[in-house]
Amino acid sequence: MTKSPTPVAFFDRTYDETLLLIREAREYFAERQGQSASVSRAAVELVTSCESMRLTARLTQIMAWLLVQKAVHAGELTRDDAVKPEHRLGGRNVCEIEGPWSELGLPQRLQALLSRSLSLYNRVARLDDMAAGLATGPGLPATRH
Repeated sequence: MTKSPTPVAFFDRTYDETLLLIREAREYFAERQGQSASVSRAAVELVTSCESMRLTARLTQIMAWLLVQKAVHAGELTRDDAVKPEHRLGGRNVCEIEGPWSELGLPQRLQALLSRSLSLYNRVARLDDMAAGLATGPGLPATRH
């Protein structure tokens, strides 16, 4: 395997964007941890918890995929290995769901994080599909999971 002379700028920007979102989510979760939930808003708190887990899942899946791509660019992993199912972007059945967040009464900051993470996840999903399509050869369908 040959080493790439420089990392691809696009992946570096996407990696940096993902790290920024992870930091913002961590700060949001830390701030919320100190707040007590009211009994009257128990349903909203439950949905908030579920959507917080969705946010975490998206960011985790994105970062894992980006690290695989960095390994490819560093020559540590081949492109064929990178498109094996265990290295593809995972969690699509959970991560691609877009909820009616404002209608559910979720906090504005969480809504913004969810929206940005969904947009980023969808961009990475397209890249994952493209990479798999290139690796499987022209005219062959890429497997999606």
